[in-house]
Amino acid sequence: MNTAPTVDAQDSGPAGVEWTAGAELRDTAGATSTAPEKLWGNGTWLVTEFVLVGFSNLPHLRTTLFTLFLLTYLVTLSGNVTIITIIHVDRTLHTPMYRFLAVLSLSETCYTLVTIPNMLAHLLMESQAISIPACRAQMFFFLGLGCSHCFLLTLMGYDRYVAICHPLRYSMIMRPTVCLCLGALVFCSGFSVASIETCMIFSSPFCRGARVEHFFCDIAPVLKLSCTQGARKALGIFFLSVLVVLVSFLLILLSYTFIVATIVKMPSATGRHKAFSTCAAHLTVVIVHFGCAAIIYLHPDSLTLWCTRCATKR
Repeated sequence: MNTAPTVDAQDSGPAGVEWTAGAELRDTAGATSTAPEKLWGNGTWLVTEFVLVGFSNLPHLRTTLFTLFLLTYLVTLSGNVTIITIIHVDRTLHTPMYRFLAVLSLSETCYTLVTIPNMLAHLLMESQAISIPACRAQMFFFLGLGCSHCFLLTLMGYDRYVAICHPLRYSMIMRPTVCLCLGALVFCSGFSVASIETCMIFSSPFCRGARVEHFFCDIAPVLKLSCTQGARKALGIFFLSVLVVLVSFLLILLSYTFIVATIVKMPSATGRHKAFSTCAAHLTVVIVHFGCAAIIYLHPDSLTLWCTRCATKR
């Protein structure tokens, strides 16, 4: 009668892999690193570490990609730091509009800091592994900052609405204490949504492989590895994400509807031009941000993909 292999305390096995008594060593990573697993109570192998596939299929381009992404990251970082510094130093820019812009730049800096340095490190290393707690933390901050970004753009749209449609009451409505409370509400709301989605995704173990088909821990690539995620829970996460993007975008659209209606009634061409110019930068950021979000997460195939992935888990 065959017996399962046992491991002594001195027998450590291959690096980066856990052995479980009564079970054979299994390798499901399939990438440049081996992801450890352990045996669940019902005999199911659980992944205890993910492998970010990312650009592992392009080993000959690693140096080029590293250089390209590093330069892009440094340009973005220096641009945001410059904006924050100028607004902080120049007291004439200590107005709600520019303070929100500084907060937006800081949020953007943190947003890239969550994913880019880790991606750059993986481009230089053979191992592409990331622990589940690290993956959970990365997803939480990525989603939290992303949702806060949407809400902050909405708040900036409201600020422009008050400035153009109610200029005489602007200083009274957008008082420093009000701006501070609104800013705190933006980030509390964003990270509350992130906490809900992250808890839903990581509430069950992972047993459907260790390969995350992305260069960071995003929702869909991680969710498809879960053992017990049902279609109902996956659709709940999807529609919560849609709700954040859609509500934010519609509120911005409502603000600009009133702004345009006010601008076209202005008798002076100079006044109309000045009003439009104050909104141009914000409107550009809104189009880029929500356009990218829609292309990546909200296109029709995305819902089909989520349903297909979750239907196989029932």
